[in-house]
Amino acid sequence: MTESAQALPALTVETRAVDQVTSLLPLLDPSAPLLFVRRGDGIAGLGEALRLEFHGPDRLREAADAWRRVSASATVSNPVGLSGSGLVAFGAFTFDDESERASVLIVPEVIVGRRDGVSWVTRVNGSKRPVEHRPLGAEYRISLHQGTLDADGYQLAVAEAVRRIRAGELSKVVLARDLIGHLPEGADLRRVLVDLALGYPDTWTFAVDGLLGSSPETLVRVSDGVVTARVLAGSMARGADAEADHAAAVALATSTKDLDEHRFAVQSVLAALTGHASGVVASDLPFALKLPNLWHLASDVEGTLSDGSTALDLAAALHPTAAVAGTPTSTACEVIRELEPLDRRRYGGPVGWVDGNGSGKWAVALRSAEVAADGGITAYAGAGIVADSDPARELAETRLKFRPIVEAFG
Repeated sequence: MTESAQALPALTVETRAVDQVTSLLPLLDPSAPLLFVRRGDGIAGLGEALRLEFHGPDRLREAADAWRRVSASATVSNPVGLSGSGLVAFGAFTFDDESERASVLIVPEVIVGRRDGVSWVTRVNGSKRPVEHRPLGAEYRISLHQGTLDADGYQLAVAEAVRRIRAGELSKVVLARDLIGHLPEGADLRRVLVDLALGYPDTWTFAVDGLLGSSPETLVRVSDGVVTARVLAGSMARGADAEADHAAAVALATSTKDLDEHRFAVQSVLAALTGHASGVVASDLPFALKLPNLWHLASDVEGTLSDGSTALDLAAALHPTAAVAGTPTSTACEVIRELEPLDRRRYGGPVGWVDGNGSGKWAVALRSAEVAADGGITAYAGAGIVADSDPARELAETRLKFRPIVEAFG
């Protein structure tokens, strides 16, 4: 039986407004946090009222179909009425169709949300689980070291990708490598999330089923019929002082290599949204997005939902974008399988949430790590490879992209 054919329970959901919640992170389960937040606003989950797992090439479509059935059968009382209140599922999906890792949708027993000065608590099936601040556990510092693909191996993979691109097999491919480590027993994962949320406030800080990170890239957001996305492709290290930093931003904005990489990514998003939204437009020119450790080329895309799709349907249509796979997508994914001796698992996949009305926010799981049940940590970072990519420069780019997660654990 496929996951989409599972018998799904009818959930009872009750949301009520509460006094202002000052911070969501102290409320989380230290060992199994559920979180999606930016600049303090977002949602946090406690426990699991419903867990659905999906595998294979149809995992996102099956999840979207299952979610429609869950939403249709649920009894919901929600006077708050904001996106993210009422029935909500957190989700994390694998990058690759062939990954052994499960993709998941999780409806928490309790959801706590805050947005635009309004706070609420949602309880599923009458859960009595307490909502309370818990002090952070003991501090710890972990070093992450080279995993399956070391620095030399990564540069060889990049060189081979460049050869294939110049031979005309494809236009772009994103190659990733990994770092590994291990948590001490009883480690409080909220400490990592606090560091990420404070250090990178303009990104989506997330935690779903052991996947932790802070992503700057919005895969898709649906709210009140409006569809938006933020495409990131092309990056450069921040400068050591104001003058050098300005020069780095200008160099990125005029880099043919990075502009080509960015163009491929924007075109893939526009093509994927065709048929789901009308009036879809992108920024005329990419802008330089400033993060604490690097500059990104960014473009915003917006349209009006035209076919009744949910945020999860659109995540299925968009994944994988050229920003995390390459162009053409199918060829790039095959090259990734050939050149990367690792399973990316949920790195580069959609992570976020969808509510019972179909609204939701999904980010691309970048600047992230997966924490296994035994405490093992695997972090990932990648770079977009095009015809004039230099292996040493691409390796340096992955080091920059590892920085948020390495510092959060270390």
